[in-house]
Amino acid sequence: MRRIADGTVRPDWRQQLATQGIVYNDTPTPEGGMTSYWHEGPFYDFTSAEIDALAAGATTLFDMCVAAGDFVVDHNMFQLLGIPEFAWDQIKRTWWDDETEPGGRSKGDFSPSVYGRFDVRYAGEYAGRPQLLEFNADTPTALPESAVSQWYWHEQTGQGKDQWNTIHEMLVEAWKRNIGRLRQARAHLLNPVTIHFACDREEDSGEDLFNTQYLMETARQALEPMGYRTKFLWMDQIGAGDVAAGDHFYDPDGQRIDVIFKLYPWEWMLRERFAKQCFRDMADPQRDSTVWIEPPYKMLWSNKGLLPILWHLYGDDPDKRDLLLPAYFESERPEWMTSYVRKPLLGREGANVSIVVDGVTVASAPGEYGGPFVCQAFAPLPAYADQRGGEWHPVLGVWMIDGEPAGLGVRESAGLITDNLSHFVPHTIDHDGRLS
Repeated sequence: MRRIADGTVRPDWRQQLATQGIVYNDTPTPEGGMTSYWHEGPFYDFTSAEIDALAAGATTLFDMCVAAGDFVVDHNMFQLLGIPEFAWDQIKRTWWDDETEPGGRSKGDFSPSVYGRFDVRYAGEYAGRPQLLEFNADTPTALPESAVSQWYWHEQTGQGKDQWNTIHEMLVEAWKRNIGRLRQARAHLLNPVTIHFACDREEDSGEDLFNTQYLMETARQALEPMGYRTKFLWMDQIGAGDVAAGDHFYDPDGQRIDVIFKLYPWEWMLRERFAKQCFRDMADPQRDSTVWIEPPYKMLWSNKGLLPILWHLYGDDPDKRDLLLPAYFESERPEWMTSYVRKPLLGREGANVSIVVDGVTVASAPGEYGGPFVCQAFAPLPAYADQRGGEWHPVLGVWMIDGEPAGLGVRESAGLITDNLSHFVPHTIDHDGRLS
């Protein structure tokens, strides 16, 4: 793994990004200036063995997260993760996913899940295995730049021999499989319906909107030949009828919402005016309730409380512990852990994250997220010098599509906290054959 600082710069790269929908490239800085989200010129280059190691690590991490979810559900640990009680039953039902108890009674109901992203620390094949920083399991962004923009960059610049990027193709297949299974589970969906897509109107950069529209396009390619339609609306346009009276959720045109993808975190949904109604509606799938993608069980994984639970389960496992960093809930942080990263259970873009080294806070990011917090052992991100004497610290985002590793997106920051001023940097693979 190496950072190439002086790669080809396309003269029209800004126009290229805009035509691909990356309308949020220009990012305001706290000083009142502007920075480019996309770094044109530098790129990260990997060997095929390193890509294989990332894929293998992500596959194992996903299995570990499944076991962690089982642990939380079996021990009713939802309160520890700050999840309100009215959501517990539907987290369990969507988690069990068609499983049956002895005697054949159904424990759950199929709940579609399309994507997620592991953020990992990795410094190449000679520096050990990738290590999980967090699981963006509910509403990960940076998807179109990972799936589309960096692929066009690779084709247009001729940099590298290959790229780990089957994200688009796997998304199309994921929609086919998930909606196909959903049709089998829900009799009222045997005939094609409209799949709604929604995001937050208040996010004004365009990032959430275009990520949502990109996912909608992959669903259109997958499902339109089967007779399905896709339709966009804002989250604040969702209408909520009286569930107790048999009403359903509907869009601004009065059309019933049968299936909806939302780029809107579940912890925000829990505060919405229709939150309890949403979970009451899901309580009986036989009443043709609305299906939400991603499902409620993603609250188990998008919560930073997943990190100490994983360490509790695998901290003594000689085969799997290397994929993790020691992590504890703040109230249980051991005395020996004097260098750590303090993260809120629920937070984004590095907000309210602090780095403590030998008991002294050396870096912190502002934000609006409060506690509780978890403490994860501090392992500095690898540092790559640039031509101007600065350093860049990459976080590797391994995309999981339908539970399988599908590609890579790299974000780098000048500091050790990856925040909303980080930059997306494309990547290549240099080897003699295609990734097997």
